[in-house]
Amino acid sequence: MSTLGIYIHVPFCGKKCGYCDFYSVCYSKVQAELYVKAVLRNIRHYSDRSRTVDTVYFGGGTPSLLTAEQLGAVLAEISSSFRLDSNAEITLEANPNTLTPDRLAGLHKAGINRLSVGIQSMNDNELRLLGRSHNAERAARAVLDAADAGFRNISCDLMLGIPTQTADSLADSIIQLSALPIQHISAYILKIEDGTPFDCGEVRSSLPDEDTTAELYLLAVNELRKRGFSQYEVSNFAVSGFESRHNCRYWKCMDYLGIGPAAHSCYDGRRFAVPQDIESFISSPVQPTEITDENPCGFEEYAMLRLRLAEGLALADVPEYRAAIEKKLSPLMQAGYVRYENGRVSLTPEGFLVSNQVIERLIF
Repeated sequence: MSTLGIYIHVPFCGKKCGYCDFYSVCYSKVQAELYVKAVLRNIRHYSDRSRTVDTVYFGGGTPSLLTAEQLGAVLAEISSSFRLDSNAEITLEANPNTLTPDRLAGLHKAGINRLSVGIQSMNDNELRLLGRSHNAERAARAVLDAADAGFRNISCDLMLGIPTQTADSLADSIIQLSALPIQHISAYILKIEDGTPFDCGEVRSSLPDEDTTAELYLLAVNELRKRGFSQYEVSNFAVSGFESRHNCRYWKCMDYLGIGPAAHSCYDGRRFAVPQDIESFISSPVQPTEITDENPCGFEEYAMLRLRLAEGLALADVPEYRAAIEKKLSPLMQAGYVRYENGRVSLTPEGFLVSNQVIERLIF
């Protein structure tokens, strides 16, 4: 059977960021222990020794609030319930403030081999505006300590379109980040989500306008490329060979199993989601789920996800739609949004900026 990725949603945060709409609750040591026990019994429930797990991703929330022992117990249960590949990519999202040398040593020993560090900016003023609890110096120290602890696959988050951010401040953040021993950068444009504290007139009025945000995005693409980080997805850049294997599962319609409140799955031919309710997750013998798609990964979804990737969509993989897509390419190529080379359609960085409209034009 095909390989499997496992996503564990860890819904605990020390403090909720004002722009974040991911499901999370305030960290509690007692509740965290109950949560981990629920994760373990759910892994056992889905047990299938015929499936080889080659990626594990602890997302959140702030997964690095869990202890190394708790994370090690989860990995041990995955290894027991499935076949855990000896070269599996095992990622932990982390807040820089949680990454002390002792904790990093414990995480590495527990089996975590990839860190995704939520830095967002190397400008202290921008970090304060975002409500982050670390500063640039602390962020850099966390990455250096991680490398000292033996981590050789480190990703950092970088946010674009922050209030007061300029081309110079963004370029400086990229220069500082790329000087650190990291192999991957996720660069996201700040989006104001409905119902979050940032969803207010004061914040919205302080954001860069669309043209300025587009310029910041294209600047990031160019600056990262110059420093060895190639764009392989709309918002993701990596040194060759360090692309996120787990996240690529999502964009390539590969199987993944989600465990934890708010986790999503594409597994055994269906998409399903767990409700955003930690109490229900902890108290239920098996996590409750809601079917979101009985027949996932049809043409439209497959093509849409493939076009998020820099490698694009090979039209040989969708022969019945090839002629229709080819008829639509010329104006998009002339506008500089799309490339068509060797039978493969891909978006340019300018195309990624308006990817929803471009993809809709091509495949709907």
